[in-house]
Amino acid sequence: MPGAALTKLQAEAQQCDALITNAHRSDANGTAIFPARDQEQITVAAFLNLFIAWESFLEACFISLMTGGATVSGATPNRFVLPPTAQAAQAMIIGINRYFDFANIDNVRKVARIYFEHGYPFEPHLSAIVVDLQDIKMMRNSSAHLTSTTQAALAALAQRITGTPQPGISLYSLLTHTDPRAGNGQTVYATCRDKLLAAAQLIAVG
Repeated sequence: MPGAALTKLQAEAQQCDALITNAHRSDANGTAIFPARDQEQITVAAFLNLFIAWESFLEACFISLMTGGATVSGATPNRFVLPPTAQAAQAMIIGINRYFDFANIDNVRKVARIYFEHGYPFEPHLSAIVVDLQDIKMMRNSSAHLTSTTQAALAALAQRITGTPQPGISLYSLLTHTDPRAGNGQTVYATCRDKLLAAAQLIAVG
């Protein structure tokens, strides 16, 4: 059910936050407990875990609603498919491919509109943060495999967020950078987390 999927996502987001916080703990003398390299790896891994949790949330909601489940508010979308089981729903989402890429937000939105009238309850909430989701996916790609192409895209994103050139910036530096768009001193990681959780809340409630 979307409500259970939301609860799981929220719990996993809290775990990711805890990992990052613990990675940056200091001892009584103010000395960092973990070396800088460990802090970087733990933070990037936590971000990747958050993204995976978001993908799992989307998949769980699709399967539940395709098989007649209701949103938290009790609404049931008008569905154009009637898979008899969760396994059948999953197979329909995958189609002829080896897997369905829930990181590809354009395809997620297309499938939502194919299976549900007006894409409800995924739309209009996914449309509202398409650019943010594309940016988060790009950061996810940088965490998985850093190449000259992903490095250039990361630097361009960092410049767009910070307003200043950021050549050679690492994903860790970007995630832990204060996000000037937020206006409350939180990090870029926290901004990404909040956007995903807010969209998930709207989708799950319906």
